[in-house]
Amino acid sequence: MALCWQVSGVSATIARVSSSTTRAQSSAQDCNFCATVAGHAEASIVYKDGVVVVFMDLNPVTPGTYSSFPGTTQSGWKDLDEAMSLRVWAVGHPTALALRRSGLRCEGINIFLADGEVALQEELHFLLHVFPRYAEDGFTIGPHWAPRS
Repeated sequence: MALCWQVSGVSATIARVSSSTTRAQSSAQDCNFCATVAGHAEASIVYKDGVVVVFMDLNPVTPGTYSSFPGTTQSGWKDLDEAMSLRVWAVGHPTALALRRSGLRCEGINIFLADGEVALQEELHFLLHVFPRYAEDGFTIGPHWAPRS
């Protein structure tokens, strides 16, 4: 599958990227994200520049889910300098707009950033998750908005 996106100066084609490095060799690094950025893991890269890598999620919330990842190891938002943080968000915006125009089912978009274990961060990397939403897609976060004392 090749899907071309062009929005606000960001142009990318989703392409299957594979390396001769096996998953076992990549797992020796204990980090699928670092292996993806280094080209040692199979990935569908949406966009890549000198700062940010955007790739399709292996276990998507809904079809079309992708993550923006700084090209360097950052465990959380606190580790990003302002320029890197701005770049991740600057790439996230037009790619999210492109997702709406992609032909995938997309009635809305969630942008999710989990920074810290209590905020549901599962991987010790800064990841900006973007996923299309549609009625009855089965995904819930389940916040409790009741007043607290």
